[in-house]
Amino acid sequence: MFEKLLTSILFIAVFNGALLAQAPSERLRKAFADFENDPQTRHAITSICILDASTGDKIFAKNEDIGLAPASILKTITSATALELLGPDFRYSTSLVYSGSISADGTLQGDLIIKGGGDPTLGSWRYPNTKEKNILDQWVTAVRQAGIRKITGRIIGDDLVWGSPQTPDGWIWQDIGNYYGAAASGLSWRENQFDIHLSTTGGKVSVTRIVPEMPYIRIVNEISSGARGSGDQVYAYLPPLSNTAYLRGTWASGIAKSGISVALPEPAYDAALRLRDTLSRLGIPATGDPSTGRRLTLAGKKIPAAGRALVTLNSPSLADIVYLFNQKSINLYGEHLIRTLAWKAGKKATTAAGVDLIVNHWVGRGVARGSLKMLDGSGLSPANRVSTAAMATVLYRAQSAPWFTDFLKSLPLNNGMRLKSGTISDVLAYAGYHTTGAGRKYVVVINVNNYSGSGIKSKLFAVLDALK
Repeated sequence: MFEKLLTSILFIAVFNGALLAQAPSERLRKAFADFENDPQTRHAITSICILDASTGDKIFAKNEDIGLAPASILKTITSATALELLGPDFRYSTSLVYSGSISADGTLQGDLIIKGGGDPTLGSWRYPNTKEKNILDQWVTAVRQAGIRKITGRIIGDDLVWGSPQTPDGWIWQDIGNYYGAAASGLSWRENQFDIHLSTTGGKVSVTRIVPEMPYIRIVNEISSGARGSGDQVYAYLPPLSNTAYLRGTWASGIAKSGISVALPEPAYDAALRLRDTLSRLGIPATGDPSTGRRLTLAGKKIPAAGRALVTLNSPSLADIVYLFNQKSINLYGEHLIRTLAWKAGKKATTAAGVDLIVNHWVGRGVARGSLKMLDGSGLSPANRVSTAAMATVLYRAQSAPWFTDFLKSLPLNNGMRLKSGTISDVLAYAGYHTTGAGRKYVVVINVNNYSGSGIKSKLFAVLDALK
């Protein structure tokens, strides 16, 4: 009798456990079916892949092998690869060096050269030690400590470590020229952006201020006044290495924003200009005009051979860079990381070479080759195509890496889950992890392309709520 009772208890326990194990998949199935049948997704492609984070088994998946535009959830793959191949303690270096010689009276008979090393944070306001003033102060201190009181040459921004600033293939004209479409450079500066302040008076939109001043950039204002409540619909058309910015679109009357942020077209030149102006104000003039490695190369000249470094500045750690890369979704960081991966692997530091490296790395770890098609490192290109299954595989593999704690911390909280979001035109996606109150862990990837209307986020979150 006792044995029969024990057998019954064990059967009930196993049966109930099976029901509990099936419950999330059944809830997901119903919630996702409701999502697919919603009027907003009638003409859309929807995809989901939920894995048991402990085993890698699929809890629920639908259309998981279809390649979709991932938008910024692609940053999870770029950042995971960077942490894997470069290490969380990796740092970029930028050196201030000089050519020629320093005479007894403190005259540098040569050039000051800012030697770029691919750092996307140089001059950034996001970290205490990278702010523009702090960087300039350290450069000035180094110049003074070297006894330099006058420079007969130029200040040169050496951006040649990667070649010219490059916009990834597949980026659209409407994005290029705006802060989020800034091109990566071997010598980036102040996150390669500046601000244009706007105001509306009598139905006319005016440029009131440029921060910092950009004396070498011509601003052509073609902005129209938008209806109250229509917000910021202004785009800057300013390609890399150009000096004319066209401002087009509408700016709402009564808008609270001060203006827009625009991509810096030649960051190496701007860094050299700011250092020259700072030194001049402090009584250390340079007689030559600022220049860059690219400009000298175009003129058939070379950067002068450098002597010793006056100072070398290191970036924050890669773990810190990845944290803000995912938390703030900084496209520029992704484009730097992807070129850095190629560069440090001994390849040409191009986006294409970085893409090949990332794809090959994850194909070697179980991702189907055709399921991961990348054109950039940030997800800004609408021509990227990644399946939710491929991304879920990367996220599952990442858990066993020694850098996983840094990676997980970098993912923002969305809907009570650690999820990176991705948004471009008519695309909304999330990728990351969720741990239930009972301790069950899931890998979560969901994506919808070509949805209609607005307010779809809450409906997508309703699907993910089935895991709670």
